[in-house]
Amino acid sequence: MADLNQIDLRALARGDKRTWDAFVIAAAPLINAVVRRTLGAYRLGEDDVMDAAQDVFVRLCAQEFRLLKTYDPDRAGLSTWLSVVSRSCAIDHLRRRRHATEPIDDVPEAVLGVEDRHVEKLKVPDGLLTARQMLILKYLYDEERDVTEIAKLLSVDAQTIRSTHHKALQRLRAHFREEEPSRGG
Repeated sequence: MADLNQIDLRALARGDKRTWDAFVIAAAPLINAVVRRTLGAYRLGEDDVMDAAQDVFVRLCAQEFRLLKTYDPDRAGLSTWLSVVSRSCAIDHLRRRRHATEPIDDVPEAVLGVEDRHVEKLKVPDGLLTARQMLILKYLYDEERDVTEIAKLLSVDAQTIRSTHHKALQRLRAHFREEEPSRGG
């Protein structure tokens, strides 16, 4: 049986078939366990668990191994990184599955109605937030990206995104709390 830590990641990212086969054999137990644990609370069948685990491998090799090439051994061990990717894939699988479970004809018409909500965009005063805070808020709220995706995009840890988001919200709350009494008139 192949050891995950002995896989030549460069050969894997190049698409070497023999290396890929060894990687699948070595990574499958970990990926299956993480997916099974992630989906366990939802009481899904074994087919769903295996489909979600297969999604992990598909995601890793998609677009010429784009995701696999983002792995940085200085930031995390391969098994830790694969666990995070596996959990993310399992959650995505669950979301796709949930969306497809109820036929539209079975949904009450009132639920399908679109509420007309005009949401005015918050005007953030210049200099209140850092450029990074503004960018993270844009990704989170305007583009509706998740924390993991933003972290990958900015090449930082997901906790950095959460922390920066939290600090930005604190600044916004403090600023608009101070402004409130002058609005009342």
